[in-house]
Amino acid sequence: MTENLLELIGGRETIQRATERFYKKVLEDEHLCHFFRRTDVAHLRSRQVMFISMLLGGRIYTGKDIHDAHALARDYGLNAVHFDLFLKYFRAALEEVGVKPENAERIMNLVERKRRAVLDV
Repeated sequence: MTENLLELIGGRETIQRATERFYKKVLEDEHLCHFFRRTDVAHLRSRQVMFISMLLGGRIYTGKDIHDAHALARDYGLNAVHFDLFLKYFRAALEEVGVKPENAERIMNLVERKRRAVLDV
């Protein structure tokens, strides 16, 4: 049940810490960093925290539609290989901030369900 998953992992603060680590990894990856050259990363991090928190049963997400938010990235070649790297880095970031592997797996399953919307496949 995702209703308690956000609380179970330590709340929004845990997602914030994981998101910080996640974007550090992404921005250091030569296969991913080009997607963020013209991006306000601080704004993006705040939206990511809100989105992931919503997926885990937290407050409402008020950002762009996930499909629309990734339109420019798709124009720049965003594909399944990139999405897989994002998943890998986010899972690692979750575990680095203390999320138990079984809870990280539950979170990643929820994020994986957004693949089609992000990639338009």
